[in-house]
Amino acid sequence: MKTARSPSFDHGAALRVPPAHDHRHWTQLRRWLGEDGQIVEPLGHVRVFTPNGWTMARPGDWIVLSVTGEFHVAHTGIRGLNA
Repeated sequence: MKTARSPSFDHGAALRVPPAHDHRHWTQLRRWLGEDGQIVEPLGHVRVFTPNGWTMARPGDWIVLSVTGEFHVAHTGIRGLNA
């Protein structure tokens, strides 16, 4: 009898981009990203350095740190053409 093999996932950590007014969590996000993140004020956005170059993340998006040490952005919601 064959057993199903589990896929190999790149487990890491993730933080959600907080709303612009949430200063406590912005401080935590800044420390976590270090030089790989640039805060875009007053919009509450953050530019994140990923394997594909700089990527913009908005409040509600997830920033994922893979076990390889690279950041990735998981966008949430529907984005318009101008986003």
